Amino acid sequence: MAQLGPAGPARKDDVIQIRASAETKAILTRAAALRGQKLSEFMLDSARRQAEDTILDQRVFFLAHEAHEAFLAMLDAPAQDVAELRTRLTKPPAWER
Repeated sequence: MAQLGPAGPARKDDVIQIRASAETKAILTRAAALRGQKLSEFMLDSARRQAEDTILDQRVFFLAHEAHEAFLAMLDAPAQDVAELRTRLTKPPAWER
């Protein structure tokens, strides 16, 4: 999705070049077609999503002392058996049914 600036959509000035094997390009091209996107759009969207996920995984969060102690207590507490979760985990995945 293009970002909007004061004068409309932001221009795409920068170029990213990448080399890939024919097999990788074929997979990416097929996936792009399934999404109804151009190859470059698909690759850029996918790479951006992965980059955002990677950045979000590196976030640091701070808690007040009491909240930090409560958080540690939850992590240290033994796991509880949740019947609904056990049912979902033992049910075969949809692609195996």
